Amino acid sequence: MSPRLEEITPRNLDAAIGIRVRPEQEYAVAPVAQSLAEAYAHPAGVAWPRLIVDDGRPVGFLTAFFDIDWHRDGSLYRSVLWRLNVSADAQGRGYGRFAVESVAAELRRRGAGEMYVSRHPGPDGPEAFHLGLGFCPTEEMDAGERVGVLEL
Repeated sequence: MSPRLEEITPRNLDAAIGIRVRPEQEYAVAPVAQSLAEAYAHPAGVAWPRLIVDDGRPVGFLTAFFDIDWHRDGSLYRSVLWRLNVSADAQGRGYGRFAVESVAAELRRRGAGEMYVSRHPGPDGPEAFHLGLGFCPTEEMDAGERVGVLEL
């Protein structure tokens, strides 16, 4: 496994949009097309959408927000892992961990001390994954989602 992140370009846009999670996970994460629309609705440089590729094959997608006063429900965050979609057939192979570690490294490079994430509750949601990577639950909720923080 030698994954890498690629900036979204016209060349890989269709591959990014084609990333699909397992059907039972669809309630917990928006489709890539929605994530891209949200990313490009913000000022340039705030959103960081990336395609996760391994050996030329698209295996996932992530969006992070950096240097933004992001808030819903009155909470305020500066550095957020907004979305992480790992293709149904690529789950369980370390791509999610790679994605989170890549965002954390970029945040450290930018001088951030913590990374936030929110997650839908539910048996097929990402709670166990986030906790396994060191995210600590907070008491905060954001639009019905539990907020977690990872100290960098």
